[in-house]
Amino acid sequence: MRVTDKRYYEAFIEELGIDINEAFSAIDFTDERVDLGYRIKSSAVFSANIEGNSVDLSAFMNSIISKEPFKPRKEIQEIKDLVEAYEFAKDHELTAQNFLEAHRILSPTILIKDKRGVYRNDKMGVFDSTGLVYLAIEPQFVPAKMEELFQDIQALLKRDLSITEAFYHASLIHLKFVHIHPFWDGNGRSARLLEKWFLSKQINGRAWKIQSEKYYKEHLAHYYDTINLGVNYYELNYDRCLPFLTLLPASLQQDL
Repeated sequence: MRVTDKRYYEAFIEELGIDINEAFSAIDFTDERVDLGYRIKSSAVFSANIEGNSVDLSAFMNSIISKEPFKPRKEIQEIKDLVEAYEFAKDHELTAQNFLEAHRILSPTILIKDKRGVYRNDKMGVFDSTGLVYLAIEPQFVPAKMEELFQDIQALLKRDLSITEAFYHASLIHLKFVHIHPFWDGNGRSARLLEKWFLSKQINGRAWKIQSEKYYKEHLAHYYDTINLGVNYYELNYDRCLPFLTLLPASLQQDL
């Protein structure tokens, strides 16, 4: 499955239940009361929460203005690093090299230095309380798969996509990246950042204010269930991808 593939696009439109163009147009992204910096911090908090960070948005914002620390330093720093990665993405072109730099920025609290901003060279799986849930592609194939992914991303960035098409391909990029699982850790955080980074380039930066990470956190079980399309990379069934692809557009309804 390539992220440029539109085989599910018509079914995606039918599955949505909302008109993305209409929903997107109804949101006032120029509203000065919706602070971009605050929304980026919010995105980082909720993305970190998905991975088990216990610091909520209110606590994180208060930690910034507080004179004395009152939350675990590591969890606060994890979110600060992720905010820095979002800010880096906002100000840079979406390239493979810049993406690796974003991973390096977001990962100091979760990875040792020589594992940051580089692809894994070990086998990697996803586990839950029941055991192995998903076995990612072998490490020797990761660089080629990531090169292919970024070739497709660059091809999409050159196209004049409609808003609906941009959401469709952004969601596919998120899904495909998670299935490649190219890093030792930080894959989920990186996937959500990559999705928003691509979408932002397609819709003139406005995606940074979309609360997709908040929506994923609030629908966490469904988020993980819909990512799971097979027990390993070779048995993924993308015919089941529509429920996941509709999550990003559904997040727009929070701002309506």
